[in-house]
Amino acid sequence: MTKRPAPLNDTLARVTDRIRERSAGQRGDYLARIAEAASAGPVRAHLSCGNQAHAYAAMERDKPALAEGRAANIGIVTAYNDMLSAHQPYESYPRLIKDSLRKLGVTAQVAGGVPAMCDGVTQGQPGMELSLFSRDVIALAAGISLSHNTFDAALYLGVCDKIVPGLIMAAATFGHIPAIFVPAGPMTSGLPNDEKAKVRQQFATGEVGRDKLMEAEMASYHGPGTCTFYGTANTNQMLMEFMGLHLPGASFVNPNTPLREALTVQAARRAAEITALGNDYRPAGEILDERAFVNGLVGLMATGGSTNLVLHLPAMARAAGIVLDLADFDDISAVVPLMAKVYPNGLADVNHFHAAGGLQFLIRELLGAGLLHGDAKTVAGDGLEAYTREPKLIDGKLDWAEGPSETLNDKILRPAATPFQPQGGLRQLSGNLGRGVIKISAVAPEHHLIEAPVRIFHDQDDVRAAFKRDEFASDTVVVVRFQGPQANGMPELHSLTPTLSVLQARGLKVALVTDGRMSGASGKVPAAIHVSPEAACGGPLAKLRDGDLVRLDAENGVLTCLAADFDSRTPVAADLSHNAHGIGRELFAAFRRNVGPATDGAAVIV
Repeated sequence: MTKRPAPLNDTLARVTDRIRERSAGQRGDYLARIAEAASAGPVRAHLSCGNQAHAYAAMERDKPALAEGRAANIGIVTAYNDMLSAHQPYESYPRLIKDSLRKLGVTAQVAGGVPAMCDGVTQGQPGMELSLFSRDVIALAAGISLSHNTFDAALYLGVCDKIVPGLIMAAATFGHIPAIFVPAGPMTSGLPNDEKAKVRQQFATGEVGRDKLMEAEMASYHGPGTCTFYGTANTNQMLMEFMGLHLPGASFVNPNTPLREALTVQAARRAAEITALGNDYRPAGEILDERAFVNGLVGLMATGGSTNLVLHLPAMARAAGIVLDLADFDDISAVVPLMAKVYPNGLADVNHFHAAGGLQFLIRELLGAGLLHGDAKTVAGDGLEAYTREPKLIDGKLDWAEGPSETLNDKILRPAATPFQPQGGLRQLSGNLGRGVIKISAVAPEHHLIEAPVRIFHDQDDVRAAFKRDEFASDTVVVVRFQGPQANGMPELHSLTPTLSVLQARGLKVALVTDGRMSGASGKVPAAIHVSPEAACGGPLAKLRDGDLVRLDAENGVLTCLAADFDSRTPVAADLSHNAHGIGRELFAAFRRNVGPATDGAAVIV
């Protein structure tokens, strides 16, 4: 049985009220806009015959139903490609969705596709400088898909790092249209993540060659579905469930299984049920309220999720007229316990997490502890109680049963009363170096405070080169600056993780400070990231000099330079011309000029 929901935690209530008050003007304008769009009624009735003929020309046997316009027409926005393992399963989804809806007299059309790049492929490469901006491109592409104004609801087929946030930005912009996000699930477990990490470190130190590294990587990333560590892609899937945009229990069912197919069919049917043509109209803009975003923040902290969501959530929220601040993340992290240990925060992968009780157990526990808005509106109904149940396929029929009330493996998943840590895994940092964030769920307590001289770099390749020359022989704060959104698109610096991990393993106190990003797989080395204002804007990082003593105190949220003359210094400038060309970077000059600060989500279009 589901625990009786406790009264909402005072801090959560206060943060929610603060967000609501801060956002009142923008949110009011937003709700008025989507109400006006919804009041026009089923959109196809207002199209001319010529408009409709173009829209239905290729729809074969669905033309009569479309032309009649009395049944729902569902738009499919897909991120399918077969270069991303997470998105390859989507190839068969449109036909499955259309066939299942046709039996109900409902139609569906692929409204359009959105790009989906892989940070795992572009990591440490020039293409990574397009990665964050791809989120805004995805939102724009989805907006174009829906601009035909012929859909009563939308199904969003996307999983990975920038894809879900970009699709949320579009779903919020078209907030009068109901939206359901349809996952594809994680790949089955391969080489254990700790073994893969060990080989990466051995390669970094020259103990093994590229052949062994390639063997380990291929054994880890081996089939369709998301990578199985708890990085940004799987954090996105958690988020969609906590925010009520997935069907309950849909996030971590493996691809190409009967249950996965049944959930896709049910998502399509549910989309048809929640249009304005029926009696259970659930527009996306109403689901994406301040309660949903607070619930998402709680999920992020309770699971030790990806730091990338500290960028994405503010951008997603702005698209729905809601303003988030780093202080909201910090305050929620202070009261939400870390209940999951999934790699890189532990040894388990997401399949092990799911088997141990997964999101259903987490949501049940958090509701019982008063740490979620249990009354939030979702695509499944009103309230989160439905999300404590898990889907089952019995005799070919999909149904939901009570999820586990106890953890099935307390090394992976623990109750709210006896968590791994009493607080969440993220901290806000501030001081004379600006504002940033640090993920400490995988960082040992003895590394939470680092005070050491800095070594300054303007390129991650230079850090690795210095390492190979054995130049790190003492405690060091490695500063990699001019990596922010205006400088070069804010690439992930995850390729530094093996190098810095080796230094830490040698007994050195080491930390990273950067205005760039780390991966959702960032691990055991303390990293102050997203530091804003960025160096390219004359931010404080541009005042640092080699040898300056810097204090990074994760426990107290401090990031400061201890040099007496620091505030009076003139920021240095850097030659960023090499960031302007090659591998498509020239196409994004306008993005670099107009992008907002990391504290607001590093967005261009919201």
